[in-house]
Amino acid sequence: MNGAQALIRTLVDAGVDVCFANPGTSEMHFVAALDDVPDMRAVLTLFEGVATGAADGYARMAGRPAATLLHLGPGMGNGLANLHNARRGRTPMVNVVGDHARSHKRLDAPLESDIDSVAGTFSGWVRRSLAPEDVAGDAVEAVAAASSAPGSISTLILPADVSWEDGAEVAGPLPVRPAPRVAPSVVEEVAAVLALGEPTVLFLGGDVMDADGQLAAAQVAAGTGARLMSETFPARTTRGAGLPDVPRLPYPPEMAIASLAGTKHLVLAGATSPVHFFGYPDVPGHPVPEDCAVHVLSAPGEDGVAALRALAQAAAPDATPDVLEASRPELPTGELTPRAMAAVVGALLPEDAILVDEALTSGVGLTELTSGAPRHDWLCLTGGAIGDGLPMALGAAIACPGRPVIGIQADGSAMYTISALWSYAREQADITTIICDNGSYAILQHELSRVGAASDGKRAGQLLDLGGPGLDFVALANGMGVPATRATTAEELADQLRRALAEPGPHLIDAVLAG
Repeated sequence: MNGAQALIRTLVDAGVDVCFANPGTSEMHFVAALDDVPDMRAVLTLFEGVATGAADGYARMAGRPAATLLHLGPGMGNGLANLHNARRGRTPMVNVVGDHARSHKRLDAPLESDIDSVAGTFSGWVRRSLAPEDVAGDAVEAVAAASSAPGSISTLILPADVSWEDGAEVAGPLPVRPAPRVAPSVVEEVAAVLALGEPTVLFLGGDVMDADGQLAAAQVAAGTGARLMSETFPARTTRGAGLPDVPRLPYPPEMAIASLAGTKHLVLAGATSPVHFFGYPDVPGHPVPEDCAVHVLSAPGEDGVAALRALAQAAAPDATPDVLEASRPELPTGELTPRAMAAVVGALLPEDAILVDEALTSGVGLTELTSGAPRHDWLCLTGGAIGDGLPMALGAAIACPGRPVIGIQADGSAMYTISALWSYAREQADITTIICDNGSYAILQHELSRVGAASDGKRAGQLLDLGGPGLDFVALANGMGVPATRATTAEELADQLRRALAEPGPHLIDAVLAG
């Protein structure tokens, strides 16, 4: 058995049975070994950023890692932005990065690079397999490291000759370290803080954004008067009727500061203390008031749901959580504004849907107008590196083939990974993509003003405008095998979304937004 065969069989036995791949010469024996291990599903992507983003979306929904297959250092580099997002989302992932044969590496071939050093910037675990006999053991360690709470990225570097040489054997999976429980004394300390009756925010993120965590947090809030709030961009949130209303910390610094003003205690559950995405002139780097005490109920990697349940029993044993009743907005008519688009989505969102949100500035009202919809999951852009939305939707659809996936996708960031549409068509993934077509990098226009660099100059404006030529998303999608339509009114969007959701397979709607 060669190294590649042992690697794939070992990964499958350890529960990693999907690989998002963009292979090259150094990975050909891995590709050939797929015929020997039919339990491994290989999904071809045309760009490594799609592979890494899809693995991110897959793991968020499946709760276990997928693998990626990347070609040498440049291929890994192409996937780096979405590896960054996955790291920020604490996503479990196993990267297999092919490298030159050991005898060839010293010759400084054109594709030679320092894979190990770059991999360390986003990986929690990095190893280079030095012999076929090492591959399976390295693989099970990679899976265990990635899967242990709170989740991280493992990168296994596989030289081509280690892949093709014989002498390897399959290894059995290693135990995964579960999330540790929070000490009872910590729960008691936080309960004592809540008993003070001072303005308190229970700040949620990570594992507590599932239904059980939110309901336990809402019980605490109902019994103590604490306010609920979540991270700005939680990795995965369960939402909808029957769950509490958990507003997100706003993205703009001024709004974030205002939302926490007057807070005396910030209790972190599964989240870290918030900071602004960027520094701005004369604005503090974080929104937490200077006289606010920060308390950690559970850190990322600890069992935050168990901690919240214990806190609910200690601080509010008889309280009943406030939850949202089932509600939907009325279908709008006329002009297709961002809020009208959000209302259409809220009115038609199917039960058990997965919504992948990279709407950016066009997402006005999207969380509000879907809050009372049927139960669904929501995936966010965790690390701020745009271009994750289309790939995440691919991974989510492959992880949950029985669930409809809706991607709300900004137009500028869609172009980063537009080739994901080809993989949608190839896999016949049940994904409906709504392109928020405002013809600009609107988020950067806001940032230009926010940092005090506003300019009316034409040359500056050209860097933020997507016109000249305009982007034809219908033609782009059709050219990659995804049926596409264009909506210019609220009625057209509603009609096209209904039809797309009723038909299996991928669809794209170019929503041309006004205002």
